[in-house]
Amino acid sequence: MSVALVSEHASPLAVLGGVDAGGQNVHVARLASALADRGHRVTVYTRRDARDLPDRVLLRPGVEVHHVPAGPPEPIPKDELLPYMDDFGRWMAREWRGRAPDLVHSHFWMSGVASLRAAREARLPFLHTYHALGTVKRRHQKQADTSPPERLAMEREVGLGCDRVIATCHDEVYELGRMRIPAGKVGIVPCGVDTAVFCPEGPAADRDGGHRYRLLQLGRLVPRKGAAVSITALTRLPDTELLVVGGPPAGRLHEDPEVRRLREIARLAGVADRVRFTGGVAPEEVAPLLRSADVVLCPADYEPFGIVPLEAMACGRPVVASAVGGQLDTVADPETGRLVPPRDPDALARAVGELLADPAWRAACGAAGRRRVLSRYGWARVAAATEKEYAAVLAARPAVTGVA
Repeated sequence: MSVALVSEHASPLAVLGGVDAGGQNVHVARLASALADRGHRVTVYTRRDARDLPDRVLLRPGVEVHHVPAGPPEPIPKDELLPYMDDFGRWMAREWRGRAPDLVHSHFWMSGVASLRAAREARLPFLHTYHALGTVKRRHQKQADTSPPERLAMEREVGLGCDRVIATCHDEVYELGRMRIPAGKVGIVPCGVDTAVFCPEGPAADRDGGHRYRLLQLGRLVPRKGAAVSITALTRLPDTELLVVGGPPAGRLHEDPEVRRLREIARLAGVADRVRFTGGVAPEEVAPLLRSADVVLCPADYEPFGIVPLEAMACGRPVVASAVGGQLDTVADPETGRLVPPRDPDALARAVGELLADPAWRAACGAAGRRRVLSRYGWARVAAATEKEYAAVLAARPAVTGVA
């Protein structure tokens, strides 16, 4: 098949760790590659956010990235991109008049907005993956939600207008039902992890902090990821250090408001000497850092899916995560780690403390986590499941003739 993946703000070429660069970038890049491994031709459409970007980039054999001119060619926060989605969609529709893909699969709601109009004009099958839902974000962030006010209505329009929604976890299916998206048009395909890169074997990062135990939290440095909960929990975990991985480059950490906030929390809690911020790291550094940890923490307030638990489990490390979103699917309690209530540092500390006190349990969790990832979350399996969703949509649509 010829597959169009649309990812308006999350380029598969982006450097990870920025405010708008995270799991979706990885997902789109890995899904595209895994689909190409299965013999499909994949084109990823993402917004041009720099003047010097080429029109097209070959990501690997079978995968090409097209930079779509929509809005000024400069970085723009994703919550400010909606005004440019009409241009994005019109550009794709023109592109597809000459050479149309067999189907369109959009990622994130604004990609869905652009793709819905373009796919309708080109009369193409259209699937959508949300990655995050505005209803959930607004419920948790309330006035702090910076999404455009049109988001909720447009998300529902995309869900009703596409041929198929591919949800990433069971919690998302429930939320889609609350949006009155019919359950019959929703399938579940989880996000995946590269089990060759993220594996127990391989180098581990140095542990030079002089503490008996190391906890690690990895991801974007935004309040909802719960680093403040991890720092507060540290007060109940003696002889333990916390490594916070992510955010701006190490040399610019002092400029970051969230880093300053977290450092002040650590200072007031009396654990500043046991909390270390690495800043953003290169992709090849992530697995060694995970292997260096005794326990990996994922204490987000909410988490639409969450790639980090998969990466940690693939590396054979136990995970303590908040019982929200996709983490309810990925983390098996108590086989691969523990699930705790969000925003509860006492519960987090208790769960971590029990694991730290029992080396045999930690090892068993790590081994079980690796097995769980291999059986469910490898990219080859994810691509095969996605392909089945594609095939079902193509089989259900009547043949279209007379379309270029």
